[in-house]
Amino acid sequence: MIISAEEFSDVSRETSERLASYAALLRKWNPAINLVSRATLDELETRHFADSAQLFDLAPAEARHWVDLGSGGGFPGLVIAIIVEEQAPGLRVTLIESDQRKATFLRTVIRELGLKRVEVIDARIEAADPQEADVLSARALAPLDRLLGFAERHLASGGVALFPKGARYADEVNRALASWRFEVQNHPSKTDPQAVVLKLGGIARV
Repeated sequence: MIISAEEFSDVSRETSERLASYAALLRKWNPAINLVSRATLDELETRHFADSAQLFDLAPAEARHWVDLGSGGGFPGLVIAIIVEEQAPGLRVTLIESDQRKATFLRTVIRELGLKRVEVIDARIEAADPQEADVLSARALAPLDRLLGFAERHLASGGVALFPKGARYADEVNRALASWRFEVQNHPSKTDPQAVVLKLGGIARV
């Protein structure tokens, strides 16, 4: 299935075709290494692709390094990398994924799609060298207070973190405030009326 321009704003035919090729590879690999829930395979374009793509518009225009934590099957980081290829030539993307099989899948997609500005680090987030990211993302990875610990390690001064969260996001924010201080904006999700994307900056321990 080719992703249509109606589903992703300002997406070219080339980007659409890359997303379609990515979807085909994911469906091919998924039975062996469980990249996404089998129940969501028929909803890849909305459940995973569109949900990931919405983060791109929240990133600062001047960002030069985007780091995605616990990339798994590539959400949101690999979708971002596909968009970046045409829309943000000055932005490089780093995917951190400790599972060797998933890291191999990510590298396969990168190679087959001809993506030039993305690399995979196959290490634990806590062990990877500090990345000095201008933008840090993570989807369905950990509670917010733990994500902020990762941000402390990998986010550059003045950088922003983009973390999609579900309906109980306010509880996570309140728990995190016991150990952290930060600025936060809540952006309503374009794919789930109960969810948000948290955009955080000024992250520091209390």
